Amino acid sequence: MSELRRDPISGRWVIISVERGKRPTDFVSPSQRKRGGFCPFCPGNEYTTPSEIIAFRQSETKPNTPGWTLRVMPNKFPALQISGDLKKTGVGMFDKMNGIGAHEVIVETPDHMLSLATMPGKAVEDALWAYYQRLSDLRKDRRIKYVLLFKNEGDAAGASLEHSHTQLIALPIVPKLVLEETDASKRYYDLKERCIFCDVINQELESRIRVVYENDCYVALAPFAPRAPFETWILPKKHEPVFSPPDSSFTLLADILQTVLKQIDRILDVPPYNFVIHTSPFADEINDYYHWHIEIVPKLTKIAGFEWGSGFYINPTPPEESAKFMREAKI
Repeated sequence: MSELRRDPISGRWVIISVERGKRPTDFVSPSQRKRGGFCPFCPGNEYTTPSEIIAFRQSETKPNTPGWTLRVMPNKFPALQISGDLKKTGVGMFDKMNGIGAHEVIVETPDHMLSLATMPGKAVEDALWAYYQRLSDLRKDRRIKYVLLFKNEGDAAGASLEHSHTQLIALPIVPKLVLEETDASKRYYDLKERCIFCDVINQELESRIRVVYENDCYVALAPFAPRAPFETWILPKKHEPVFSPPDSSFTLLADILQTVLKQIDRILDVPPYNFVIHTSPFADEINDYYHWHIEIVPKLTKIAGFEWGSGFYINPTPPEESAKFMREAKI
């Protein structure tokens, strides 16, 4: 029989439709293997992009030239602009403000054919350091309340270019989904004086049925009420409200992120996917109730009328099964 499951953090309900249960081989999704061709993110084509904000490069090379291993630049077609004033105004009962913020692209490797799953582990570490550096810099801007880091891998996931890259959008408001998580976490903490994320992690590590992978500092879980097949969350085992390098190292985070992506590629034949990093809002970064995390969602199902109209998600693969498939993946 199908189940209705409630996510304990967001309060969102999902339907685990076991009658329509699917194994990894049952999903039909176009593989995102690289095709090549002209690419503005490849070395030698720096002139086609906005000037870099930061780059990890050989010391003798100049900005906006080849010789880099990672490059960060403004998005050529930004959703928000960095210059200007917010000018919050009301139009009758309606509220609006100028589109002030930032929209940047982090190109994680000069090699067009690599992905986060296949590039050297050091390159994944460098990508995480770039995320952290940009968060730290944008935090200084008083107009910015939140920075969302996200990755669209593959056409079906919203990527317009196949060269591996992550994006960030800095916002003058905190996103609604993040507020839902933080507000629910506050209510749980007020009731029990414990972090809901820490409680989830401890319970999952005890039962182990939805644990995908772990190392000394991090755990990857198939959430109890996943929105999509093979949705996976990566969380620090210790309470950490803000995305940052514990002990000045991202080595173990790079390990678990790359391992999970390799598992997904192995069992789902390199599917399109999205991931997001949720961290505490800038105005409330030191707290005992929220826990930063990465949410990875392969694009295997479609959002249709029922989902849009109800807010429910229908997932044909129980998370216990997806975790088992991923644990058994040969990588």
